[in-house]
Amino acid sequence: MSEEKAVQGKARERLLGPVDRISEMLFGLFMALTFVGAVSAATAGKDEIRTLFVTALGCNLAWGLVDAVMYLVRTITERGRKLTLAQAVRGAPDAEAGRRHVESALPEAARSLLSAAEIEAIRARIVALPSVPERPTLGRHDALAAVAIFLIVVAATFPVVIPFIVFKDVGTAMVASRVTALAMLFGGGLVLGRYAGYGGLRTGFVMAGLGAALVVAIIALGG
Repeated sequence: MSEEKAVQGKARERLLGPVDRISEMLFGLFMALTFVGAVSAATAGKDEIRTLFVTALGCNLAWGLVDAVMYLVRTITERGRKLTLAQAVRGAPDAEAGRRHVESALPEAARSLLSAAEIEAIRARIVALPSVPERPTLGRHDALAAVAIFLIVVAATFPVVIPFIVFKDVGTAMVASRVTALAMLFGGGLVLGRYAGYGGLRTGFVMAGLGAALVVAIIALGG
C-alpha cells in the first residue's frame, strides 16, 4: 500500500458502510414520502399520476446529486484534516510537541481512553511513514461511492411512487405507498440497530414512528 493510501485510510474495501447505505436509503424515503404526501390530495387522473411520478423522481434526483457531491466534500475535507495532522506531527520540533498534535486531534472520549504510551505509538507510526502526499485527493473509489449514494437516494423513490401507478384508486394508492414506506423505514432502523448493537427492534419501531409522525404532519398540512 502506498504512503498516500496509508494516510487516507485503509478500510475502503466497500463503497459504503452499512450506516451510510441505510442512512441514504432512509433519507430518500423521507424525501419521497414527504413529497408524495404533499401532492397526493390533488392526484386523480393519469396525467396527475404521471406528474406525481416525474416530480417525485426529480426531487430525489436533485437531492441524490446534492448528497453525492456533499459526500465528496466531506471525504476530501476529512482527508485534508488527517493530512494536516500527519504533516504537523512529522514537522514537530520534538516528540512532546508531536504527541500534543496527536492528542488535540483525538475526540475527547478517545483521548481519555488512550495512555501516554499509546499516543506515543500513534505519533511514532506517523513519523515512520516514508512520506505523505502534499495535498488530499479523491480517487475512483470515491467517485463510485458518490454514484452509489446518488443511486440509493433515487431508488428509494420507486417503492413510494409505484403504488400510484399500480392502483387506480388514489386513496388505496396513498395507503399502499405509506405502508410500504413505513415498512422500509422499520427495516432500515432494524438493520441500524443491530449494527450498532443496541436493539434492532427498538430502532426499527423508532424509525417507523418517525415516518408515521411525518405522515400525520403531512395530512395535517393538507397532504
